[in-house]
Amino acid sequence: MNILIGLIMIVIGALIVIKSEALLSSFGRIAFFEKYLGTSGGSRLGYKLVGMLVVFIGILVAVDLIGGFLEWMTSPLTKYN
Repeated sequence: MNILIGLIMIVIGALIVIKSEALLSSFGRIAFFEKYLGTSGGSRLGYKLVGMLVVFIGILVAVDLIGGFLEWMTSPLTKYN
């Protein structure tokens, strides 16, 4: 089941990256992306970064490494517990 969910996430993330111009025309510019990622192409870049993050998380889910990754990411916060 993890493989199927991971593949679906990978496809959705790839579509977000490929169709970033269509997302920009549908949803418009996002002020946060425009402020921190550039003046004219910040929203396109932001959509592409979100898509790449979804692909990365999809790969982790597909190969069942998401638990280890989350444990590694939160280890600085939980090592004193």
